Amino acid sequence: MSEWAQKRFWTQTAVLDTDGGFGIGLDGRQVKTPAKAALTVPTRALAEAIVLEWDAQTELVDPTQMPMTRMANSAIDKVAVQRTEVADLLADYGDSDLLCYRAERPEGLIARQAEAWDPLLDWAARTLGARLEPRTGVMPKPQDPAALAALRGDVHRMDPFTLAAFHDLVALSGSLVIGFAALHGQSSGDNLWAISRIDEAWQEDQWGEDEEAQQTAEIKKSAFLDALKFHALCSE
Repeated sequence: MSEWAQKRFWTQTAVLDTDGGFGIGLDGRQVKTPAKAALTVPTRALAEAIVLEWDAQTELVDPTQMPMTRMANSAIDKVAVQRTEVADLLADYGDSDLLCYRAERPEGLIARQAEAWDPLLDWAARTLGARLEPRTGVMPKPQDPAALAALRGDVHRMDPFTLAAFHDLVALSGSLVIGFAALHGQSSGDNLWAISRIDEAWQEDQWGEDEEAQQTAEIKKSAFLDALKFHALCSE
């Protein structure tokens, strides 16, 4: 995105019908990704959202205000060209899923983790055919290989655009299960993000909020919700 022109140079922004899907036109010329590939997306809904981002730019182009464009670029330039590697990276979260790493104390935190996380693990067992088990203590304990294989297979079946969204959902939350729950609409994005922040919320309750940590968390939450929106637009 650093290769983009810094100043707005176009007058009209529009969706273009292309052979491979939908493009974004600036004065009739299709936008390209930073790697110079055609910015072609799978649905008109996503193309329209990207058009709105480009149309909202004024004198200077601000890529930080264009999350749908950024994710589409990532899907085309990064994920599509190394799809297997990205899928393997994300599937590996299953053996160290946030929802499985439980506190040994205090009792209040143990109870809060169980209340928020156990239902998602149960959901994954029912819906994804993968039972992951909670763990306590510092020594790692591997999960059931059959469960991990089931999750890995689901990840590898994703197309590059879904995988691009899934990458952010999993990496930001620290949980493969939360990523799947987001894609399946098992709960709202706000609720799933809160579930991923149980430990941090507990620390804040005990010691108070840290302003810098809060600002970082808000940036990550926004990116998480953007990824969920991107996936929804890819599915319309």
